[in-house]
Amino acid sequence: MRKTIATVTLTGLALALAACGGQDTASTSTPGPGDSAPASAAGAKTLEGVTVEVAAKWTGQEQENFQQVLKAFEAKTGAKVTYASTGEDTGAYLGPRIQGGSPPDIAILPQPGLVQQYAKEKALKPLSAEVQKQIDDNYTPYWKELGSADGQAYGVLVKAAHKSLVWYRDQAFQDAGAQPPATWDDLIKTAQTVADSGTAPFALCGASGWTLTDLFENVYLSTAGPENYTKLSKHEIPWTDASVTTALEKITQIVGKKEFLLGGPSGALQTDFPTCATQVYGQDKAAMVIEADFVATSAEQSGAKLGEEAKYFPFPKAGDTEPVVLGGDIAVALKDSKGAMALLEFLASKEGGEIWAKLPGYLSPNRNVSPDNYPAELTKKLAQTIISAGDAVRYDMSDLAPSAFGGTEGKGEWKLLQDLVRNPSDIKSIQNKLEDEAKKAWK
Repeated sequence: MRKTIATVTLTGLALALAACGGQDTASTSTPGPGDSAPASAAGAKTLEGVTVEVAAKWTGQEQENFQQVLKAFEAKTGAKVTYASTGEDTGAYLGPRIQGGSPPDIAILPQPGLVQQYAKEKALKPLSAEVQKQIDDNYTPYWKELGSADGQAYGVLVKAAHKSLVWYRDQAFQDAGAQPPATWDDLIKTAQTVADSGTAPFALCGASGWTLTDLFENVYLSTAGPENYTKLSKHEIPWTDASVTTALEKITQIVGKKEFLLGGPSGALQTDFPTCATQVYGQDKAAMVIEADFVATSAEQSGAKLGEEAKYFPFPKAGDTEPVVLGGDIAVALKDSKGAMALLEFLASKEGGEIWAKLPGYLSPNRNVSPDNYPAELTKKLAQTIISAGDAVRYDMSDLAPSAFGGTEGKGEWKLLQDLVRNPSDIKSIQNKLEDEAKKAWK
């Protein structure tokens, strides 16, 4: 799925206390954006006269926040960093520059599949020993593998989106006498309670196929476990496997009941993201929307206050594993330069992550970035769930797949999960078609 964590205003996020609980903690004394790092910091003021170009898709507030992090790197090293926006289609921007022999020093890629693609094209530079040490110190082995190709490390996961959430409208729950569920069975019971109160439990964003892959990934990670999740993401087990059947059967407990979906199956399949979020917040037509942390932005834009009307609960356990699925962005070097490796080392470090974490709209996959650094209770809580999940955290499966299978509108997994919403009784046929498409994509 192509979205990353959207920027949410600091004021709005601070209101999330009611949803998340806990108390604010004092931030650490890490230098803020633009401040100089301690004189003892490795590499301080060693890159005077060096220019580093970074290309990423971020615009607006996301870009401004990232440039604050780059300013801190400039203050520490003496280097000058320039920023180029790739637009939404990162591949379309980078392709001609790589082919023309003038790539940026660093590109930030929105999906791991591009790491594999550019590695095969020999467009990426292996990470230096210094960068790899930061990754080994600060990330789980899974994240290192995610940025690697053929056993060689090329990328650093620098920014995460938390995708294991269910957002709900508090008034709808109060009217129904419902409570946030902790398990999948409780979720189904809660949905029935809400439906019985006269409100549609779910606004399903079925027209945006990636939202259905997010739903599947959370259920599959919980029921099949992290190891099988990794195997399926690489097509090392078939989509006809019994573990996939179990996950799809769980999903049909929602999509198989017309009264659970706003507008029924046909209405759900005509609703895109973020329209489904506004159907919950603003239009007050449904009680819940299953999607990532960036729902907060849509909720705020609809006038719902975070922590008051707009609340969330962790994606309920459907099996033995509490699912934590992340999306995110991976930084890679396209030039073998001292400046490029120094910036990647900084972005992979605890220091760099803490500077970024103090700004709104950011989550770090770095396990040593304390939640205390985040400016609001919502992001503190989400960051803690990432750290607590440890090695069980997994990356968005559809973004790990070849795009023909996991990331193309009207094709592959997107279309076939939409077909499941149309005909929930057709699980076996859907699995056979998923496996046929996967074989073509991984051929």
